[in-house]
Amino acid sequence: MVSQLFVKTEEQRKWLHALQTKKATFLSRSQEIDEEAKFPHENIRELVELGYTKVTLPKKYGGEGLGVYDMVLFQETLASYDSATALSIGWHVGGLGEIYEKQLWTEKQLASFANDVQKGALVNRSVSEAQTGSPTRGGRPGTTAVRQKGSWVMNGRKNFTTMSPALTYFLTSAWIEEKQTIGFFLIHKDMPGLSIDETWDVVAMRGTGSHDLVLDQVVIPEEALVETIADRGKSLNGWVLHIPACYLGIAQAARDYAVQFALEHKPNSIKGSISELPNVQTLLGEIDAALLAARHLLYHVAEVYDDIDRRKYIENELSVAKYQVTHAALTVVDKAMRVAGAKSLQRNNPLQRYYRDVRAGLHNPPMDNITIQKLAESAIAVYK
Repeated sequence: MVSQLFVKTEEQRKWLHALQTKKATFLSRSQEIDEEAKFPHENIRELVELGYTKVTLPKKYGGEGLGVYDMVLFQETLASYDSATALSIGWHVGGLGEIYEKQLWTEKQLASFANDVQKGALVNRSVSEAQTGSPTRGGRPGTTAVRQKGSWVMNGRKNFTTMSPALTYFLTSAWIEEKQTIGFFLIHKDMPGLSIDETWDVVAMRGTGSHDLVLDQVVIPEEALVETIADRGKSLNGWVLHIPACYLGIAQAARDYAVQFALEHKPNSIKGSISELPNVQTLLGEIDAALLAARHLLYHVAEVYDDIDRRKYIENELSVAKYQVTHAALTVVDKAMRVAGAKSLQRNNPLQRYYRDVRAGLHNPPMDNITIQKLAESAIAVYK
């Protein structure tokens, strides 16, 4: 559970309470979701019914108008219940926040889309491809959009399309030859020629439904082109902090399990529980030290981003927050497993699931080497 130190408003308390009513149910489904690589349809549906999928939609458009800090608080909480649910819905609430903050779409497009979101529509960007790797590395997509008779015809395949079984819209990148640029197209799931190839077969975040999106001669209206790379520019996007928030939540769940295990495990070779052993206390202390440092960094960066006057001073903080929190999560889960010993490797033990799931954070953007390289370049530039 997130420390009350980070809860600042009544609105946050209201939503935390609402999410906590789902804790027992979400926890009860986690093992099955992981073992069967089963997308958490029930969890996502309950979040839609709760109104959670509208929290980052501005009030002007019928949403809650909450910011990045709020999102981080809620996403960490959700991830401590079920990681696949949190990462999946995180792409929607984070993407929604970015869309309406950047205001790159026309007012008509924003209003129409907001109306759908109020009715329960879900969206995620679909940008990764097997041949280009992570879009953050700048590869040109193989997916194409060609203008024909006042419409766009799209062809291509996208991988890692998280939450694909439940998405209403795919915000899909494609190369536009006539414009010599990359565009983003808002494509409804029911368009003829659009299909999902269920390719997601991995050991981590098994329930996220991150399958391949296949576009085969998909004809969409001209206004479906909502953004271009040129429009997006290089402006900051603090909404990506839903990613480290998710892994911080998983780490917190591992920590809580380790503390409970230490208090309850009483081998007959000692008096009392293992929580009284110096080596176990050292591990628990190191776990909490890592969590404290990671949490303060993440929430501070989120708070600065939400402050328009201070946001301009952010340079590498967003990527560093993801880097530090993800690595802290790896460390925390490892130490929690050391507390539990070999029992942590049993298939019915949640620690082995946490261990696999936090590894996925290393492969979410931005990548470690890019973050470190930019830090080095920034340091060098100051002295040039």
